[in-house]
Amino acid sequence: MLELEHGFRVLDVHARLHAGPGRPVRGRTIGAEDLEREMHQAGIVRAVVFPESQKGEQGYLRANNAVARQAVERPFIAFARVDGPIDVEASATARIMNLAARRKDWHTSPEDIEQYAYDDRFHGFKLDPTRDGLPTEDVLDVLEDVGLPILLHGGRHFPPDAVAEMLLERSVPIILAHFGGFPLQRDLMNEAIGMLASYDDLYLDTSAVRYREQLEWAIMEHPDRVLFGSGGPTTHPNVSVMEILTLDVPQDAMKRVFTKNPSRVIPGLDSE
Repeated sequence: MLELEHGFRVLDVHARLHAGPGRPVRGRTIGAEDLEREMHQAGIVRAVVFPESQKGEQGYLRANNAVARQAVERPFIAFARVDGPIDVEASATARIMNLAARRKDWHTSPEDIEQYAYDDRFHGFKLDPTRDGLPTEDVLDVLEDVGLPILLHGGRHFPPDAVAEMLLERSVPIILAHFGGFPLQRDLMNEAIGMLASYDDLYLDTSAVRYREQLEWAIMEHPDRVLFGSGGPTTHPNVSVMEILTLDVPQDAMKRVFTKNPSRVIPGLDSE
């Protein structure tokens, strides 16, 4: 794929990196060398990376450390993936079970959060409650205390109103991936954009947002709250960058999405 020439310093807040074991599966996971090459083709100078969901493996300690090792001396910064026992499905049965939910040995603990937060290899956290469960209150308390940004995967099973109820009252930056509407749930994206006026610590990333209307609306109404995310490797970074470049928004707004907003919200993302 041809290299893009656009003149922006592009910072990417959303890329999955293969943590092993085994070889990456094309289109679903990607190794560090291939991701670095694709970033270069797209003109992306630095990216947040985190492990993919680990099937058949309990906990993310090994995967987080594997991603952190691959980030060394590459244009990546690592986010630690966090899991927990809380089922975010909205059924009555799930809510009852959550009352008695207890962490298993492999679930992320408050002590794990503190270790990640004060380990200079990690710069934030990745939550995907639908796949990994939501952490318990004591873990969420420590996440708030350390104050590092959280990249949150929402969607139909963890919609924006649930995000607001469970997380947005806490004083910690929340970057809602895919405008909160993965996959292509326009109504959820609209709801998330509307919530920006009410929650100062809420941000949206552009990964897998294919609708120009929603992208342009969010960027024009809330230019300081939208961050570029490639969503790689599901989408090639070239495609994700072009989707922003072809919007009908001012060049200064693009610069905010590509550079100013990510570097402000995620300390260390713009460091060399």
